[in-house]
Amino acid sequence: MAPRKGTVTQRAIERIKGMIADGLLEPGQRLPTERDLAARLGISRSSMREAIRALTVLGVLEARHGSGIYVTRLEAGDLLETFGVVADLTRGPRLVELLEVRRILESTATALAAARITPDRLAVVGKHLAAMDATDDLEEILAHDLAFHREIAAAGGNETMAAILEGLSSRTFRARVWRGYQEEGAIARTRREHAAVFRALTARDPEAARAAAAAHVGEVEEWLRARVAQS
Repeated sequence: MAPRKGTVTQRAIERIKGMIADGLLEPGQRLPTERDLAARLGISRSSMREAIRALTVLGVLEARHGSGIYVTRLEAGDLLETFGVVADLTRGPRLVELLEVRRILESTATALAAARITPDRLAVVGKHLAAMDATDDLEEILAHDLAFHREIAAAGGNETMAAILEGLSSRTFRARVWRGYQEEGAIARTRREHAAVFRALTARDPEAARAAAAAHVGEVEEWLRARVAQS
């Protein structure tokens, strides 16, 4: 559980974050010892220990056995891993809200990808699309579906957006969606939606890509909204 705002531990967290933001601690740099850092910031060692533990969970710091505590590379994927936990655990209307966010971001990322994707990456996206179409095995479909969207997000060139989308694209949730689509006989429709996204990427048409991605995620959003209403 995260420390409450206003606690000594929370203030210690803010002080360490401030040192990183001000360039006093750089990515990859080793922190002073717990004792020295606590003394420098005028905070007890126990509160400093809790602050370091909390920042480690958040991906800001990492413990290296026998070496000490270091600032991580501070890459978006590491710092935003908690999105995946949120997506896995959220249920009901809140999950619909997450899908609304995903629709907005995924449509933008896909539009960027249409303008920036390389031929090699486009070929990889096409292979995942073909693999999805070639099987009815849900595990295989799920794996290629995740990879299809991951490659497109990466092709957009915005690592932070791709990291957020990775978190919002929970494997657990996607499995529920594919099972639901199978029950409703809607897998063929979903394959058509993926194909529309790929055509727009191939045509290097950002607006068509944006519309196709928004329509695809919008279908998932409406499917979930209907499920929530029935429960």
